[in-house]
Amino acid sequence: MAKAEKQESGSYNASNITVLEGLEPVRKRPGMYIGSTGPAGLHHLIWEVVDNAVDEAMAGHCSRIDVELLADGGCRVTDDGRGIPVDAHPQYKDKSAAEVVLTVLHAGGKFGGGGYKVSGGLHGVGVSVVNALSTKLTLEIDRDNKHHQLDFIDGGNVKGKLEVTGDAPRGRTGTTVTFYPDASIFEETDFRAQTVLERLQIMAFLNKGLEIRFSDLRPDRKQSQTFKYNGGIVDYVKHLNASKESLFKKVAYYESIEEDMEVEVALQWNTSYNESIYSFANGISTGEGGMHEDGFRKALTNAINKHARAKGTLKEKEDNLTGEDIREGLTAIISVRLGEPQFEGQTKAKLGNVPVRSMVEKATNAKLAEWLEENPREANQIVQKATVAARARIAARSARDLTRRKSALDGAGLPGKLVDCSGRDPRESEIFIVEGNSAGGSAKDARNPKTQAILPIRGKILNVERARIDKMLKNAEVQALIAAIGAGLAEDFDLAKIRYHKIILLADADVDGSHIRTLLLTFFFRQMKPLVEAGHVYVAQPPLFSTLVGKEKLYLKDEAAKDAFLAEHPDHKNDFQRLKGLGEMDYDELRDTTMDPTKRSLLQISIEQAALADEVCSVLMGEDVELRRLFIQQNAKDVRFLDI
Repeated sequence: MAKAEKQESGSYNASNITVLEGLEPVRKRPGMYIGSTGPAGLHHLIWEVVDNAVDEAMAGHCSRIDVELLADGGCRVTDDGRGIPVDAHPQYKDKSAAEVVLTVLHAGGKFGGGGYKVSGGLHGVGVSVVNALSTKLTLEIDRDNKHHQLDFIDGGNVKGKLEVTGDAPRGRTGTTVTFYPDASIFEETDFRAQTVLERLQIMAFLNKGLEIRFSDLRPDRKQSQTFKYNGGIVDYVKHLNASKESLFKKVAYYESIEEDMEVEVALQWNTSYNESIYSFANGISTGEGGMHEDGFRKALTNAINKHARAKGTLKEKEDNLTGEDIREGLTAIISVRLGEPQFEGQTKAKLGNVPVRSMVEKATNAKLAEWLEENPREANQIVQKATVAARARIAARSARDLTRRKSALDGAGLPGKLVDCSGRDPRESEIFIVEGNSAGGSAKDARNPKTQAILPIRGKILNVERARIDKMLKNAEVQALIAAIGAGLAEDFDLAKIRYHKIILLADADVDGSHIRTLLLTFFFRQMKPLVEAGHVYVAQPPLFSTLVGKEKLYLKDEAAKDAFLAEHPDHKNDFQRLKGLGEMDYDELRDTTMDPTKRSLLQISIEQAALADEVCSVLMGEDVELRRLFIQQNAKDVRFLDI
């Protein structure tokens, strides 16, 4: 083999090595620090500042946090904690500790210096990252009876030194951070009030007695709300179950403290068929669970079975109830606090501290057993519900086995109505779940047969929010969905087996189409949750309007696109056509507007806050009509953001 010649690419020496100093790395690669430069990253700036204030609350030094969205586009976060230290930093003698915290990555009171026993912010990059990504930031500190101020501009460049500007009002202590996101970094800099409110409410639930006040001071959007929950996570469980029918009124609660660890658990059952367990470590949501959840699940199963055996509600010859049976209809919050949390992965989504598992297990075994003894009526209701769930599980297993046997007899086991793609690489394949047979015909003609499959859905699928899995598996449309996706269902679901990496919901832009989309999204969220979490579920966005410009037909996505078009073409008001049905489109129109990957617009469905998604599903698809009406009224103005 001939020796490959080395390409000449210029000299490569020490002068080629770039060192990014101070806050430069953040501005160079913002996504590494805040996840993205889209809306999620923008709001992450608020979370970083609020997290610092919450750390003060967890340390017992803060009782109130104010978050204001300012009229000029900025955000101000104020707490009544101890105030960031203002004395000279021993390592940076010419700088105050406050300046160091705002300008040096990995600087803070959370790295073993005794500032915090428990903290959510582990990386120490929080408020300095906010500074780096802001055009202007003002830091105000009330401490030692003095009011101090320090200003930064253009991504963290300090203006002067920390100065005393007067006396602290009435001996107040605390920190105020006012910042303005940099429009050259972010795709948009308009904060969404509802997003902020949802996050602040969860923080208030997790910190018993902490008062969090929110104010939106922007013109035409003015509103204010205060969150304070003296019941803490007990109130959180009540809130989550408000959209469901509780099995009983009481909420079980227990706590335990061991050395540098503590746990709080609140739980209550409802009449639904879904489990809703949400865990947190030092106020951070652990969406992927971890040791605290493992300990809770194991001990919960043990405690209920032990109680049922002792009371004779579970007979000697009967099998134990499984964890799945017991957790049907359960809403639970597990909140742990510990000195040195170990989170798996950059997302901090899973807690890895092994000692936490045994602490939570021990507390649940002992204290839940006490609660069951003291509340015999409720304990009996739990066991009875779990027993019915066990029967349904056995029936579901039989239905599953029957489905599998049918699949084996049918060969490939794919539903007859599925028009599959010829390609066999799931990463390049996508399936359109299309409302109605007529639209399905258009979609079949409009598709790329190599990569695009079509599954027509006739009518509305079963509302899985109100059905157990055994009933679900008898529904023809649900069976077709399961078979087409090919990865199973519920606890049997295996993400590695999905046959398509894009599952795209294609429904009309009318009320019926919206209902079908919601039914399908509820099905995926409840029964194929990993599919949604991995970002494989999308909603197609067929245009709402068409118009002729000369001889060319132009398609406009929504009202906003129509308004923008009219602003440029004010004489064009009358030949607009509203497109209501997919069946109205010729196959070439459907292809060009909705299915062609080079031209279409897709909305990716994500679950950033599982508890919120759970609540939305329960409200929209549950039995409480009044609650649903109220939810729609409150969220109508934000409908462009409504993506579950």
